[in-house]
Amino acid sequence: MLSPEMNSHCRLLLLALLALLAGCSHPPANELVVGMELGYPPFEMTDEKGAPSGVSVELARALGKALDRPLRIENMGYAGLIPALKTGKIDLIISSMTATPERAKSIAFSEPYLKTGLCLLVPKNSAAKTIADLDQAGQTVAVKQGTTGQAYAAAHLHQAKVLVLDQEAAAVLEVVQGKVGGFIYDQMSTYQNWKRNAETTRAILEPFQTESWAVGARLEDKELVAKVNSFLSTFRAQKGFEALGDRFLREQKDAFRALGYPFFF
Repeated sequence: MLSPEMNSHCRLLLLALLALLAGCSHPPANELVVGMELGYPPFEMTDEKGAPSGVSVELARALGKALDRPLRIENMGYAGLIPALKTGKIDLIISSMTATPERAKSIAFSEPYLKTGLCLLVPKNSAAKTIADLDQAGQTVAVKQGTTGQAYAAAHLHQAKVLVLDQEAAAVLEVVQGKVGGFIYDQMSTYQNWKRNAETTRAILEPFQTESWAVGARLEDKELVAKVNSFLSTFRAQKGFEALGDRFLREQKDAFRALGYPFFF
């Protein structure tokens, strides 16, 4: 039988152990970890409080709810998304990622949920009308690292110099300052970048390569991909994409309709 002093000491040790265990936070076993780069508004961004926001964030939240899995969003650089997926650091990629044959060799893709295309942001005084006008000796074309714009430039630009940059904002600045002949990027971002820099840039929104965005998963996660596809079908039927477009992309929807370009979702 323990003495009163020993009993008291044991109780204190037990309380300390319980407090230590309570302080150890473990993620839920069924947590859904979605990777995205929160630097691509209005799809992936942060709100005024620094919390994840945007089209892809709301899509991820709806998916987590449909799968009955608590959601955790991991913010990381775009070029690091596929490596993080393949090594198990994240479960899915929802980050405005184009489903390409090259990427499909190493990861699986859901059914497409959005259609867009590559186009150009050029200096306002540029005479360029097409991508061919920029593929000339003495020209420099900016692209963002890890994007399909970089892949397109590597495969199709044979005369122009290609400037690869880590950040979209840096590529836009090159155009604003007239240091490059153009920036290859998607239609939505090009439109927004033009609107923000209308005095110094011009948008050539006619796409020279059409693309589709999809959710990325590991090749072996076939069951998860099937569940994502089922969710996307239901979400579309329930007008979820239409609601996201009205919430985050109203101006762009109206502008693209006026220009005669089909709008995405």
